[in-house]
Amino acid sequence: MSDVDTEPARGKLRRLNLTMFLPLFAVAGVIVVASDARTWWHAVILSVSVLAAGVAFVRWASGEVMRVAIPCLAVTAAVWPFSVLVVGGGSAFFGILLVGSFVVPQLPRHRIAAAFALPAYVAGVGALRLLVAHDDVSGELIRFVFVPAGITAIVVGLMFPNKRFYDVVEELEESREREAELAVIRERVRFASDLHDIQGHTLHVVKLKTALAKKLVDIDAERAKQELGEIHALVADTITQTKELAYAQRELNLSAELENARNLFEAAGIRVRVNREADVDSEAGRLLGQVLRETTTNILRHAQATRVRITLSEWSISIVNDGAQRAPLPELRGLAALEQRVVADGGELTVEQEDGQFVTAASFPGRRSEVLGKR
Repeated sequence: MSDVDTEPARGKLRRLNLTMFLPLFAVAGVIVVASDARTWWHAVILSVSVLAAGVAFVRWASGEVMRVAIPCLAVTAAVWPFSVLVVGGGSAFFGILLVGSFVVPQLPRHRIAAAFALPAYVAGVGALRLLVAHDDVSGELIRFVFVPAGITAIVVGLMFPNKRFYDVVEELEESREREAELAVIRERVRFASDLHDIQGHTLHVVKLKTALAKKLVDIDAERAKQELGEIHALVADTITQTKELAYAQRELNLSAELENARNLFEAAGIRVRVNREADVDSEAGRLLGQVLRETTTNILRHAQATRVRITLSEWSISIVNDGAQRAPLPELRGLAALEQRVVADGGELTVEQEDGQFVTAASFPGRRSEVLGKR
């Protein structure tokens, strides 16, 4: 698994919107300027409104539209009456329409009032056209009032469910992160429990034997030496077990690891499917359990998985998860040391990444051949 943080789903959706709609907005802006401008300076002023709308859209796509809300609203709100009274173009509401639809749903309060105020402003400014044009009143009202205000109201209204959709995505993402963190915490608690199992009993026994040796040192020196020797051996064995636990070299129970992995994935909201093609050989189960534990940790920490499939056979294990980065295969870190141990025991550990899936597989074909040969 890669150590690089995966891009949040909300960011992916906004980037997709930017890629899909920015070219369309650019083309629409060019059409607005070309259709309404009568002179070059008309085109310049109308282009400023289109540019402000583009800036607002880009900032909205990055979730930072409120940083440019005031200047973009000011520019587009000023260009619309200029177009109505001076240029005589009815398409320049495009700028205030876009900026307003991005800004209004993001307001911390008074969003509904702003949603009504924006079409009202567009309609009110459009009605000023009647001050300079008196020939076709109904046509001017349709072109400068009803159509711009209606389109503005519809677009702003559609942006409210759009914002709610992004909020839901963000809530789900935060919930997923919390559950993944909880799963990792549970794994750490389990590690602490293993450490307690190794050292707790040992320290208690050492305490009793030390007290006994202290009493015997003056009355039975040989027995005291024997107790001290047992204490030394016990401490040395505990140090070895602690090192093995720290470096994931302690013998593991594959069935327990499988159940633990299932619980961790389900706690993180990840669907798990386990396929048992055969009972796992006890000799291979120790290392296969370590592979499963390391892969489980990697998936929880580095992937955005929604599904995991675990396949077990007599001498192999395969773990497949989705949510992997569509990028070159990352450097193996956590699995690197484990791969050496698997190879040293006659096995092989492979990883593959393709089409958003990450596959970790370990097998012991050499041992399988040996067992078949003995049979």
